[in-house]
Amino acid sequence: MTTVTEISDNIFRISTLVPEFDLQFNQFLIRDDEPMLYHTGMRSLFPDVQAAVASIINPATIRWIGFSHFEPDECGSLNDWLDIAPAAQALTSNVGALVYIGDFASREPRVLDNDEVFSIGAHRLRFRHTPHFPHGWDASMLFDETSGVLFCSDLFHQAGNVEAMTESSVIERFRTTLLNYEQGPLASYMPYTQHTQRYVTELAQLAPTACATMHGSTYIGGGAQALMDMGGVLQEVFGPK
Repeated sequence: MTTVTEISDNIFRISTLVPEFDLQFNQFLIRDDEPMLYHTGMRSLFPDVQAAVASIINPATIRWIGFSHFEPDECGSLNDWLDIAPAAQALTSNVGALVYIGDFASREPRVLDNDEVFSIGAHRLRFRHTPHFPHGWDASMLFDETSGVLFCSDLFHQAGNVEAMTESSVIERFRTTLLNYEQGPLASYMPYTQHTQRYVTELAQLAPTACATMHGSTYIGGGAQALMDMGGVLQEVFGPK
């Protein structure tokens, strides 16, 4: 079942629980002059995500499609969206365009530089290139300066069918999920590099008021402290032993 929740003014969380993984897969729609879908979901989820978007706006009016990195849950149905939305373009980093999306996408993407700011109407968005964070050479994050929402991909990943939004800390859920993954085939889920803590600090300096994660509840509250706490968990689980 796919659910829709407005997590901030004109920002909607679209969530589908996939029982086989005991995991929610979340997309985020910003309703604005130039609507943006952040994350597309896997190709198998396209009909459900399209129907959810259609309950908010006309899917054909999507202008921008954003995601952190090249992975099925991030951009698997990108070309399905490009087919139904004639003006839509993917947003990606220089590496993303050169290595992945420039070949994969049926339409040329828009390439964003690190720290580039652009407007889609009422919402002003800042792009941050974060290679290998959470994973992937092309990885990036998107911060909505208007609402304070940080679209943070797999950061704060939480397993299970959790609530859409929470003001309670999600750090222990995040730690538990990572530790459980370390016991099985999903071990080493996130690389821990010499740049990891710098990216954590730089994102914390944006002082988000909400952290919209791909898997699990959107955290509402002091995002700066939440990100620093998350960085501690990453060092604990994946850092040098």
